Amino acid sequence: MNFVSICYKINQKDCERLVMSRFTILFLTLILLNSPNQSDRLHAFSPTGCEGDCAKCHSLNNQDVKVILQSMKKPQAEILNIELSPIKGLWEISVDDKGKRGLFYVDFSKKYLIPGPIIEIKSGSNITLEHFKKLQESKKVDFPRIPLTTPLVMGNRLAPQKVAVFTDPDCSFCKTLHQEMEKVVRERKDIAFYLILFPLPFHQDAYWKSKSIVCSQSLKMLEDAYAHKEIFRTECDTKEIDSNIKLAESLGITGTPTLVFSDGRVHSGTLPANQIIALIQGSR
Repeated sequence: MNFVSICYKINQKDCERLVMSRFTILFLTLILLNSPNQSDRLHAFSPTGCEGDCAKCHSLNNQDVKVILQSMKKPQAEILNIELSPIKGLWEISVDDKGKRGLFYVDFSKKYLIPGPIIEIKSGSNITLEHFKKLQESKKVDFPRIPLTTPLVMGNRLAPQKVAVFTDPDCSFCKTLHQEMEKVVRERKDIAFYLILFPLPFHQDAYWKSKSIVCSQSLKMLEDAYAHKEIFRTECDTKEIDSNIKLAESLGITGTPTLVFSDGRVHSGTLPANQIIALIQGSR
């Protein structure tokens, strides 16, 4: 089980489909109810246990987490944060494994690891996904490492505000983001998006489509792919797609769409045009 990220190798749509089944809920309940210490059970469910502060009775430090990471064959992962989860009885741990950020949960007994997700029953909110998004948004990469030589540019190449966008021709959320970026460049002539074709391995035709689009240097061809129109396979002597895949891996980018702003901030997933502009303004 790869607990380092709940969704870094799947797109946002698949990630949002994750739900906590009744079996997972039962599993979490059994973990707490079968704690060897009766006081642990009481403290986990009582609002007054440990005077309402679970950290007074339970602790999880970096060394504890390092032992867990070692047992899971991830000794090199960097520990970013350890905090109490929204569920009493669980710790939430954020880590960075060679640029890939993710989070998982450990119970108070330190015997069980839960990859998530945590779903709030009343609102239906995926708490794990929300925390994962914030974790990703806090991440920064070295923007100058991204070569802005792609033939696919939305907007004016001379525009002072540049955003790199890792995209996949068979990614439905990439199509949604593309439409929002079109709104941005219509409104703001000082912004340009550089599209880095990054075919995901589970999209069977994405690699040859990406290569054909680059060979044809055609933005329209990419838009046709988004629209599920037939595009023709084109061959040329280019290593751009392979280079893009290696670049994404080196930057810890594992899904599409992913925006990288000029100050190195990273956002995974789609956004409405006004929020894209706000994020670009924040990168100045």
